[in-house]
Amino acid sequence: MPMDEKRGIAFYMNNKIIRSKKPEEAELEMKRAELAALESELARYELDLATLQAELRAFNLRYMKVVGIKFVRLDELDALISEVLVQLNPTVRDFAEKLEQARKRAQESARTVGASQLEPEEHTRFVPTEDLKTLYRDLAKMLHPDLSTDEEERVRRTKWMADVNDAYQRCDEARLQEIRTEWETSPETVEGDDIGAELVRAIRKIAQVQRRIAAIQSETTSLQESSIFHLKIEVEKGEKTGRDVLAAMASQADQQIIEKEARLKELIKELHTE
Repeated sequence: MPMDEKRGIAFYMNNKIIRSKKPEEAELEMKRAELAALESELARYELDLATLQAELRAFNLRYMKVVGIKFVRLDELDALISEVLVQLNPTVRDFAEKLEQARKRAQESARTVGASQLEPEEHTRFVPTEDLKTLYRDLAKMLHPDLSTDEEERVRRTKWMADVNDAYQRCDEARLQEIRTEWETSPETVEGDDIGAELVRAIRKIAQVQRRIAAIQSETTSLQESSIFHLKIEVEKGEKTGRDVLAAMASQADQQIIEKEARLKELIKELHTE
């Protein structure tokens, strides 16, 4: 074979091998890399938020079982005392207003604590394993609704993610594994379309993920500023030093109950002697 022809073939082959990417291909590659990094970050934020929510929910149930039930009784006693005071002083408007307020508080606290009594005792503690956390992160990266640009798919993903959150809060690793298998074999995982469409999809996904991360940060801040979060921190600090904060609160509430029951008894006696 002539030397010029050999050089021509070599030139053709080398050009074919080192063909530079089109601008849109290079851009798509960069956007996909950016999106992948953001998706990993979002999964971590979602895990942290879900963990915080589950911990607060578990702590709130624990609080209700130990202390909340006491405040139900205190609110009931306030309502009963106000009722007797109204009977003793029917013309005093202030007593009537206090009675209405006391009744509302009693009804609300009874509803709140009543629901918590239905929860099993083991649900008052939330201690996820590292494997469970890893599995949650993986699922969040795969099927989070904010990673979709199609509204119909977002609805489907929202339902999937709700199942994931529910299973995670129940520490149900088997269910999370089932969800992963179901998702990986579902039609939603099939991708396609041309480079232009893929680029637009990547750009929109990046914006969605950034918005979701900002929303999670805002929600996390709100939860960390809540009274139940600060009480949880106080209880955990007490546990480290051997101090049972909830038991102390319950004991104080018991003393208040005794005092209010005595007050109610005196008022009823006064009412019957009139």
